[in-house]
Amino acid sequence: MWKPPEKIRWTPDPGHLPDAAERASAILFSPLQSGRLALRNRTWVPAMVPWRATESGHVTPEVLDWYGRFAKGRPAAIVVEATGIRDVPSGPLLRIGHDRFLDGLEQLVEVVRTQSGGTTKLFIQLIDFLAIKRRPDRVKFLERFLTITDAHRRALDMPDADEADVRQAMIARDDSDLEQVLDAREFEALTKGYREQVNDMHLDHIRELPRVLPDLFAEAASRAARAGFDGVELHYAHAYTMASFLSATNRRDDGYGGTAQARVRLPLEVYQAVRKAVPEDFIVGSRFLASEAIDGGSTIEDVCHFATTFARAGMDFLSLSRGGKFDDAKQPKVGAAAYPYTGPSGYECMPQYISDEKGPFGRNLAATRAIREAVREAGFDTPVVAAGGIHSFDTAEAALNDGTADIIGAARQTLADPDWFRKLETGHGSDIRLCEYTNYCEGLDQNHKQVTCKLWDRVQLDDPGVRKSLDGKRRLTAPDWTPE
Repeated sequence: MWKPPEKIRWTPDPGHLPDAAERASAILFSPLQSGRLALRNRTWVPAMVPWRATESGHVTPEVLDWYGRFAKGRPAAIVVEATGIRDVPSGPLLRIGHDRFLDGLEQLVEVVRTQSGGTTKLFIQLIDFLAIKRRPDRVKFLERFLTITDAHRRALDMPDADEADVRQAMIARDDSDLEQVLDAREFEALTKGYREQVNDMHLDHIRELPRVLPDLFAEAASRAARAGFDGVELHYAHAYTMASFLSATNRRDDGYGGTAQARVRLPLEVYQAVRKAVPEDFIVGSRFLASEAIDGGSTIEDVCHFATTFARAGMDFLSLSRGGKFDDAKQPKVGAAAYPYTGPSGYECMPQYISDEKGPFGRNLAATRAIREAVREAGFDTPVVAAGGIHSFDTAEAALNDGTADIIGAARQTLADPDWFRKLETGHGSDIRLCEYTNYCEGLDQNHKQVTCKLWDRVQLDDPGVRKSLDGKRRLTAPDWTPE
């Protein structure tokens, strides 16, 4: 992962631990009731992909253990990992693109209900993503995969050369020369791997996305309701299809790209299709980016427009993330695919304890506050979820008090200690296992390994019933905690 040049080392600080009076008056532990959304308090576990599904996208015992362990911590809400809406192979990611996935998803709902004592709302995050290929071997790409055109011949000053000679001429040049011969997309395919984009209007299936996606999301949401989930979170963030429609880099000329008004059109149509497909009391919200954190990305004014548009349409919550784009991702090794959390925007999504003067904690809060203020000024009280490096009562309570957010999301801190919200709430804050923000978990995710936390994955390995990683060296869930 990219790191800021300053390389300032920061240490997580749990802050002061609230006493009984503070806990009783804390906004964090107060109920939330806004329209359809009712939560017992303001604690929220955002979606995290743990790489525990089968290769065909089905729920496994390891998936059930993962979410059951979070549920034991009794957060107000858990969002299940990004779950594919298409019935296509996508590796060990959960899928919801066909009825055959319903049985496992129903089991998942039941586990969370049981382990949380019925106190935790369960949402599932719905995602669509476009094709991406691994970075190819240079010679193979130039010999076999690249389509030779007259533009290449002109760039090489070989107007009458046959295809074989053109390919050999390219192979003989270094990449700095080839960048002048290939167009931008061809050079990216050579150096990073081919990646479909929403701007690829020459591809029929890309051009047809506005026609196809609303129904796919709606069908997936309907399955989620049938499986017993309390709601869905529409994944409009990071490097994936819907975020790419929202992005200022979206240059489509079909009414779905260009201006902010046009870019929000498909995400709005997806929401409207979903809303029609689910029961009236079913929760539908979205997760999108407070900042793309890339050159040429959407402005804060754009994002405020998106947020107020979603609120006006009736979304039940707005959850804000940051960065995580392919645009600035590091070049992968040959044979590996680009990973959208390796560049500067990826750092903004998952900042590490080695950071710049801003530090890794609460890095998204200022933008979140500006967006929530825009929503309130437009006359809407849609709940806003803040997340990003939140690991203490002081930070969480301050964000609720000063108008930054209505709900507090914490991914890495909850991975480090699934009981941390509960420990704070019950006066056991001194027992909290504090995230160190080393991004050990992110390194596992990048390599598509089962995600765990280094603070607990090698302790009590011989406990009865402990499921271990595929290599047998790590436990897959945190040890249980029982209040003394």
